[in-house]
Amino acid sequence: MTIRKGMKATFCAILAGSLAFTLAACEGQVPQVSTSTSSSKAPDLTQKQEKAIRDKILDSLNKANEAKDPSLLESRVTGPQLQIRTSELKVAQATGTLDAKTTIPSDIMQTVIPTDSGWPRSVFTITTTTSDQQSKRLLVLDQNSARENFKLWGVARLFPGAQLPKFQVPSIGSQMGQVNDSGLVATPAQAVQRYADLLQNGASSKYADEFGADYFRQDLGKLTETVQEGIAANNGTQQQVFSAQADGIKVMRSSDGGDLVVAQINSVWTRTAGEGRESLPASDAEKALFGTTTATSTIKASYVNVVAMYIPPAGSDAKIQAVGAERQPITVEAQ
Repeated sequence: MTIRKGMKATFCAILAGSLAFTLAACEGQVPQVSTSTSSSKAPDLTQKQEKAIRDKILDSLNKANEAKDPSLLESRVTGPQLQIRTSELKVAQATGTLDAKTTIPSDIMQTVIPTDSGWPRSVFTITTTTSDQQSKRLLVLDQNSARENFKLWGVARLFPGAQLPKFQVPSIGSQMGQVNDSGLVATPAQAVQRYADLLQNGASSKYADEFGADYFRQDLGKLTETVQEGIAANNGTQQQVFSAQADGIKVMRSSDGGDLVVAQINSVWTRTAGEGRESLPASDAEKALFGTTTATSTIKASYVNVVAMYIPPAGSDAKIQAVGAERQPITVEAQ
C-alpha cells in the first residue's frame, strides 16, 4: 500500500467523523444569571448596545462570507478568529462553499457584560443553536481601546451537555478576570499551559488528573490514533506540538468564584511518510490550503485551536473542564 493511496483512503474515512462535536446540538446548560451583586459599579454597555455591536460584526462576516474575501474581515474580526475565518474563506475559495461549522446564529441565549470600564475589555455572548441544530457558540467580542470598534476575537462551539457557570445579569455586570487570577485551582495562564500539555501528551501528561474528560480531546485522540495506524503501516511517523499563546487568553469571573476562560492554543502537526512515499493533506481543508504544492515525504500543517474552559475556585473538588472548542488548519506545507 502506498502512502498516496493508503493514507488518502484512510484520511477520507476518518476525517469525515473526526471532532464529532462539530454538528452536534448542545443540550447542556448555558450560563445562568445571578441577582447578587459583585460590584458597586454598573456596566457602561447595555444589552441593546451589545446587540447593535454584534449585528454589525455579523453583517461584516456575512459580507466576507458571500464574497469569500478575507480582506473584508479586519474591520470587525481580530485575534484567533481572524486567523481561523481567513483560513475558512481560503478553503471556501477552493471548494466553492463554506463549511457548515462557520455558521454563527444571530439570536442569543445570554450575554455576559463586564463592569470594567477600562480597555481592553471583552464581552462573552452565547448564541442559540443553529437552524440545522449545530451546537451553541460562545463568542468573545473584544474592544482594544475607546476609539476602536468591538471585534469578534474568538468563537468556541460548545460541547453537547456543556455545563457553564453562573454570571451576573447583564444590567449588573460581571467582572473580567486576569491571566494570573488567584483563588482558583489554577490560574488561567497555568490552566491553558497545562491543557496544551494534555493535548500533546494525553494520559501521560502530568496534569491529566486536573482536567475532566471532554469531546475535543476525545475526538482529537481518536483521530490521532487512526492516522497513526495508516502511517505506521507505511513506516512513517507523526508528531503534534501544542503551544499556549500567552497573549491569547480572555477571562470572565463567574458569580461562584470560578473563571470562564477562552484561549488560543496553536499546534503543528508534522507527518512523514516511509521512504519513497509522499505525505498528502489529511482533509479537504488541508488539501485546499496545500493547493498545487508538490508533495514530499513530509507535510506540516499548522492549526489554531480555540478552547473554552471553566476553572473552579480553590478548595473545590471539581476539575478544570473544557466546555467548547474550535480547530482549523491555517497553513499546510511540504517539508
